[in-house]
Amino acid sequence: MNGVPDCLDMATKTFDKDTILDLTVNMVPLAIILFFVVAFTFVNPFGFESLTSGLQYTLLIAPFVLLAALTYLSGKAIAGSEKEGTVYAPGRATVPGAKPLHEEESEGAAELEESPADDAVEAADETA
Repeated sequence: MNGVPDCLDMATKTFDKDTILDLTVNMVPLAIILFFVVAFTFVNPFGFESLTSGLQYTLLIAPFVLLAALTYLSGKAIAGSEKEGTVYAPGRATVPGAKPLHEEESEGAAELEESPADDAVEAADETA
């Protein structure tokens, strides 16, 4: 479609680029836990006993599932708060007189909308 793989396209519909960047903090431990699950599945240095192996996999898979759920829910909360709440530039939320980003973006859009009309008026004045 737009150069984004289909598996990531659905994630970008839910989370924008900044939200995914915020969630990478949780994705690193998920990758580490997944590595150890795969490593202990294929290379089992301790042998296989039902009690110890079951406990071992439980201690790896339970935090993986809980961290994955926490990451998804926090991503939804971050994305929802950015859509509903007031968003400031990083480090400017407590600065007196700081304007929210949506106001700055709307002012910038208004300036862009005015500039083609001003250029057309100037061009008409030059030709006349």
